[in-house]
Amino acid sequence: MLRLFFLGVLITCTLVGGALGDQVSLKNGDRMRGTIVKSAVGTIQSSEALHLELQNGKTAVGTVTSSDDKLQIATSAGTVEAAKSDVKNLRNDAEEMAYEKTLHPGLMQGWKTGLNLGFALTGGNSETSNLAIGFLGARQTLHDKLGLYANSVYAKNNAAGAVPSTTANTEAGGLRYDHDVTKKIFGFVAGDFFADALQTLNLRSVFGGGAGYHLIKNDATTLDVLGGLNYTHESYDLFSRNLVALTLGEEVLHKLGKSTILNEKLYFFPDLNSVGDYRGTFDFGTVTKLNKVLGWQLTFSDIYVTNPPPLKKQNDVIFTTGLNVTFGQ
Repeated sequence: MLRLFFLGVLITCTLVGGALGDQVSLKNGDRMRGTIVKSAVGTIQSSEALHLELQNGKTAVGTVTSSDDKLQIATSAGTVEAAKSDVKNLRNDAEEMAYEKTLHPGLMQGWKTGLNLGFALTGGNSETSNLAIGFLGARQTLHDKLGLYANSVYAKNNAAGAVPSTTANTEAGGLRYDHDVTKKIFGFVAGDFFADALQTLNLRSVFGGGAGYHLIKNDATTLDVLGGLNYTHESYDLFSRNLVALTLGEEVLHKLGKSTILNEKLYFFPDLNSVGDYRGTFDFGTVTKLNKVLGWQLTFSDIYVTNPPPLKKQNDVIFTTGLNVTFGQ
């Protein structure tokens, strides 16, 4: 006899003598009554309509009975017969509705977001204040992913006569959309924005796209490599410029144990307008869960440009740590 293999086993049974409902006969001869949700059993007799997905991609909806290696589905258009081995999935109405939501979620559904907060204040021999705020959001479906981020770091030396009085003032934000072409290959488009008052950078806008490849993708680790093109517009106090550059990078997301998530990104942007000039970014962060909502975050970022404005440094390094608050559906 062919094996009946349905994805998952979840049966809600009400074992009340004489009560009417769906009946499931197990292969050892035992019988169970209740409501069929999903099934992986020998024979079935349902009193409510079930949703069947067949191996050939077709679907059928109706009450189900089984005999030997066949299933009879009483649909609104008539009885349909299928081999047990041809059935890929079997769901009741509630399970089917939940499954449909995972396939076609609304734009506001499925978001997981986090807010990072860090603040430091000193007094006495030194008088400083530091505020770091960050936001992360991600919405992932079976074949798509949309990510958002924003962060700001502001630090000030409050001592009398301190020069400069503002020691850090950066703002950044952006979004990226990924779409899976195959299980390994995906395409992406992205927009990133960055401002740094101490570098006299009013705004750097970067728009790009390309393709990526999942070198590793499992429940614990994701390792992607990406490549493409980007257009960059930089506006400084004294001048502005437009650049066309390559996008070359790699990203790692790794679950370290049950409570810590590690995230690392390294990107290299060779300038196609000026050979030898480039921009590079490195980001590293961890979030350690304290409970379902709260965690402790640590982030390190380094932005390097080969051709900054005169008298300005090539590197901008940012380190923050503080509380992480997670929200999600």
